Amino acid sequence: MSIAKVLFVDDEVPFVEALSKRLTKRDLEIIPAYSGDEALNRLAEQTTIEVVILDVKMPGMDGIETLREIKKKIPLVEVIMLTGHATVESAIDGMKLGAFDYLMKPCEIDVLVSKVSAAAAKKRSHEEKIMQARLKEITMRRA
Repeated sequence: MSIAKVLFVDDEVPFVEALSKRLTKRDLEIIPAYSGDEALNRLAEQTTIEVVILDVKMPGMDGIETLREIKKKIPLVEVIMLTGHATVESAIDGMKLGAFDYLMKPCEIDVLVSKVSAAAAKKRSHEEKIMQARLKEITMRRA
C-alpha cells in the first residue's frame, strides 16, 4: 500500500514526469494532471485521491481558482500548493482557501514527501471522525 494517492497538477509536463518518478519511488501513488480543469476531472473520476500537489501559476484556471473549486467540491482532500513564483499574497490566499501547506519550487523531495504524508494523515483523521460521528448517530437512533 502506498503512503498516499496523490494528484499532481502542473502545466510543466517534464517537471510533472520527473517529479512523479521520484515520488513513486518513495511509495506515493501519483496521478498527473496538466491543468486546473484536468485536475477537477481527475478528482471526479478518482474518488480515492487524498492529496493534491497543485502549482499556483498555470494558464487558464490558475492554482488559486483550482484550489477554490477543489475545496468547494471535495473539502476533505488536502492541497499542497507548489510554486516557483511565490508571493506572500498568493500564499495567504491559498491558506485562507484551505491549502494544507505552501512550498517553493524546487523543494526538497523528502520535505514534499513528509508534507504529503502529513496531509494524507489529516484527511484520514477527518474521515475517521466523520465515520465515528455517523456511527454514533445511528446507534443513538436505535437506542
